[in-house]
Amino acid sequence: MAVMVVPYSDEWPEQFERAATELRRALEGVPVLAIAHVGSTAVPGLAAKPVIDIDVVVERAHVEGAIAALVAAGYTHRGDLGVTDRESMAAPDDDPRRNVYVCVEGTLHLRNHLAVRAILRERDDLRDRYGAVKTELARDPGMEIETYLALKSPVLQEVLALSDLTDAEKRAILALNTSF
Repeated sequence: MAVMVVPYSDEWPEQFERAATELRRALEGVPVLAIAHVGSTAVPGLAAKPVIDIDVVVERAHVEGAIAALVAAGYTHRGDLGVTDRESMAAPDDDPRRNVYVCVEGTLHLRNHLAVRAILRERDDLRDRYGAVKTELARDPGMEIETYLALKSPVLQEVLALSDLTDAEKRAILALNTSF
């Protein structure tokens, strides 16, 4: 399946808010620490795949309760998809198109998402370069998602160089994104 990257849309924050409202209702009985809009659609001005990425942040003890509540609301649990402490949940519809993950607070995956978002929101030069790389990669009609992830990793490593992640954590993220 080809990778599609489009210019930033002012609708993405609104789509996140609608999805977050739905998630809050579904998770009403679960102690949720945060519902975070992450990924490229969370960065104003950044070209992105038109899919909202959402991290539902909970303490480790509440992961199973969050999964159960989301399944009861129509989501499908897809497992961790190879990322420890992050459980993927397929949405029951495409309004909006979204990826929902139940994440354990403080883990590398979550800190990575939040660091990239913060840096790209602050640094227009990196945001624009990252967007240009993604747009160029998506121009290839045969681009597979695994190759796309691997080829955009060098600029992501530049972004993460400005974060407080350790060198070992940055290497772990690079390995995850290029291990296909």
